[in-house]
Amino acid sequence: MTTLYGIPNCDTVKKACAWLEAHDCTFVFHDFRKLGVPPQQLAKWSQALGWWTLINRRGTTWRNLDSDSQFAVCDEASACALMLAQPSVIRRPVMDWDGEITVSFDEAGWNGRLGAARAAAPASVIFPPPLPFSTELSRPAYPPTN
Repeated sequence: MTTLYGIPNCDTVKKACAWLEAHDCTFVFHDFRKLGVPPQQLAKWSQALGWWTLINRRGTTWRNLDSDSQFAVCDEASACALMLAQPSVIRRPVMDWDGEITVSFDEAGWNGRLGAARAAAPASVIFPPPLPFSTELSRPAYPPTN
């Protein structure tokens, strides 16, 4: 199951949700603010991507931290402690694509992911049987004769 982790009022999360819905992707939305950040998931993300990738240093939450708090984030343990305490410091959205983790919205990458996933999936389209061929139809000769 695909899970999107984020905050509903984040513009990037809104874009990601709209993209997933437009491409008929089934996903679960996990709201950081209401549900918090699952510590075991955070550890998994940090292992997969690196803790420095998960910290959104451009966001207002990070910028509003005093410089001592920012400098205190110097390793995985301190970064995870900050992300658990202030989930809005996490770059969004975090996507769990059935075990593969990505962060941020990258439309080109997501299109490639969707194309690969659909190509690997079993065909669910049932085509109607072909129409019977009629020899009475007039067909042009190929190649045309002069």
